Amino acid sequence: MIKASNRSQGISYAIREVVLPAKKLEKKGIKILHLNIGDPNKYDFDTPQHMKDALYEATNDGHNGYSISEGDIDLRNAIIEREKKRNNVNYNINDICITTGVTESLQILLNSFINPHDELLVPGPTYPQYDLITRFNGAEPVSYRCLEEENWQPDVDHIRKKISNKTKGIVIINPNNPTGALYSKKIIKEITDIAGEYKIPIVSDEIYDDLTFDCKQLATAKLAKDVAVITLNGFSKVYLVPGWRVGYVIFHHSGELDEVQDAFMRFARSRLCANSVCQRACIQALKGPQNHIEKVNEKLRKRRDFSHQRLNEIEGISSAKPDGAFYIFPKIDAIDKGPWKNDKEFVLDLLHETHVLVVHGSGFCSKYGKNHFRAVFLPQMETLEMAFDKLELFMKRRLHLRN
Repeated sequence: MIKASNRSQGISYAIREVVLPAKKLEKKGIKILHLNIGDPNKYDFDTPQHMKDALYEATNDGHNGYSISEGDIDLRNAIIEREKKRNNVNYNINDICITTGVTESLQILLNSFINPHDELLVPGPTYPQYDLITRFNGAEPVSYRCLEEENWQPDVDHIRKKISNKTKGIVIINPNNPTGALYSKKIIKEITDIAGEYKIPIVSDEIYDDLTFDCKQLATAKLAKDVAVITLNGFSKVYLVPGWRVGYVIFHHSGELDEVQDAFMRFARSRLCANSVCQRACIQALKGPQNHIEKVNEKLRKRRDFSHQRLNEIEGISSAKPDGAFYIFPKIDAIDKGPWKNDKEFVLDLLHETHVLVVHGSGFCSKYGKNHFRAVFLPQMETLEMAFDKLELFMKRRLHLRN
């Protein structure tokens, strides 16, 4: 038998990993209540019509070949306009590269500036790709603590303690996946101050930037001043086109990232380009009507409020209140009182008993995510109500059996 590569060993993706046992149940005709995938289009959200029209027009206008490797010029200019208008940050077109989703941005970025044995500071818990791709490059993701009792705000003192001579970058995910935390101006400024002190660049993932409920997201580059910031963003979430796979990276610096930026663009040219027609349609995402965002946030706000209240009513479960994105990250307070060894066993037991699918928290960080689970509040209210009713009965049964 031909063996897989050594670097492929241990690769797993918690968010999709739990889908496999769910699919086995679905093959038996069992309906699963999916609270696991952060894809708005799987629920009752749809791509704005003017973007669909723009996609159709792009194909008819002949944008079906390769685009420039760094990305469509008009789209990059539209991103420059957005950054100036939204964040009051100036960029030039060479600072931007369009990628096949934010995941490709991250893959190319870490290929460009992480060496074996380097360390990358990542929030704990974090989006799994940060751990996965860092390790794939032979480097070490180092988790810094986020404080659940403070709505999952980063522990800035802990970030400072985790910095070593191997630290290559500090990752911020704001709003955060999986916790839904929206970082305060004070916290972002303190992190940028530390980064500046140690001359470490910040990787700022802002894919959910306009999906907030009680206050607006502040871009890291806006507050960073002379600190190098590499911003990752895209259209999947805010513009409801996850399947289009259009993301982008923006470099904000005063020359210290010239070599990394050059390496990034060389990698980008080697993989040809992102989707050409979708890039053209995304120009209209930025230049066209934006009124869908307020409607999406209003719908999500109601579902967030319901989910937060309902989960905290369930014995053995508690949750901080998310302020952005569409995730909630409850704690399984009764993990030691139930029949489960860990949160993954809890999630699989919940799936097989109630047919409700969530993601185990340890898949987002073995230390700071354990004994939690991530759920999305994207489904319609009746689905959320049904799922949480099932969870409540499940907890009563399991805790009663233990007692």
